[in-house]
Amino acid sequence: MDIPPLAGKIAALSLSALPVSYALNHVSALSHPLWVALMSALILGLLFVAVYSLSHGEISYDPLYAVFAVFAFTSVVDLIIALQEDGYVVGFMDFYTKEGEPYLRTAHGVFICYWDGTVHYLLYLAMAGAICRRKRYRNFGLYWLGSFAMSILVFLTGNILGKYSSEIRPAFFLTIPYLLVPCWAGVRVFSQPRAPTCCTANTVQEEQRKGLLQRPADLALVIYLILAGFFTLFRGLVVLDCPTDSCFVYIYQYEPYLRDPVAYPKVQMLMYMFYVLPFCGLAAYALTFPGCSWLPDWALVFAGAIGQAQFSHMGASMHLRTPFTYRVPEDTWGCFFVCNLLYALGPHLLAYRCLQWPAFFHQQPPSGPIALHKKQH
Repeated sequence: MDIPPLAGKIAALSLSALPVSYALNHVSALSHPLWVALMSALILGLLFVAVYSLSHGEISYDPLYAVFAVFAFTSVVDLIIALQEDGYVVGFMDFYTKEGEPYLRTAHGVFICYWDGTVHYLLYLAMAGAICRRKRYRNFGLYWLGSFAMSILVFLTGNILGKYSSEIRPAFFLTIPYLLVPCWAGVRVFSQPRAPTCCTANTVQEEQRKGLLQRPADLALVIYLILAGFFTLFRGLVVLDCPTDSCFVYIYQYEPYLRDPVAYPKVQMLMYMFYVLPFCGLAAYALTFPGCSWLPDWALVFAGAIGQAQFSHMGASMHLRTPFTYRVPEDTWGCFFVCNLLYALGPHLLAYRCLQWPAFFHQQPPSGPIALHKKQH
């Protein structure tokens, strides 16, 4: 997979978030939630106009360029928020975390800001750079789509259901485009042509004739997916208050963060159970039986989703913003870290396997009388 050069114009524009946020933080009128929401919407609107006027050619080629440019700006803002909440910088985004979205000050909010300000930011620059040079960015887009969708779904649902539901301000409604844009962007990304592969028909046939036992790497991935599926189901039952002793021991001795009233960890585990668990079963099937051409794309989507989710979940489980009673106990920290790290690493290994050796997932061309008829005509 080729890595496109980063978009320097977008990087320069996104860094304007530093002086803008510092200046706005010293405007006394922004102490009211409604003014915070209106000013935020105005800045995003002006940013879109600036991007459109400076990069009309790129937007005409691919409208997602404007989306990546605006989101790169918000990623820098999120990174500033995370650094400020952890005490590394001061005087930038106090007005927004107090009067705009106070739930960003939670441990979960801090870590989704870190992820958005680093991983998503680099993805935006890479995808915008690919558009500038008329190159493909489909794989980057699929990874971003999964990561972004998981982040926004868990965060918004947790805000509504958790203890911060009473502190929803007008700025919350600015997240509505964050729900609509990924749907449109996902359709565009999936509609892009896949990168050509060098797999010949003979290579595909030879690879697909091999049984699972003849492919030890795939066998290991299938075993991982089965174990990950059981782990996903178990943690889903834990947050649903399953009365068994094993669930009781786990939630109090291994992951007490699942009891945190902010609701983000509970929503996260339910997202895993309803979406990741079926994917584990389908992916194990696709690794066993050849011709499942959908797996490489969806493996990237789920790798992004689980990577973002596990980063936020693991970080928030140990962050100082999480009350002490809900943090991971010191004597079980090693078990918690290893299990959750493996849970995040597995989907990335699956996506890497699908991208590097895709022959097993290619659909065989039709054979027999139908193929002969098509060849003659």
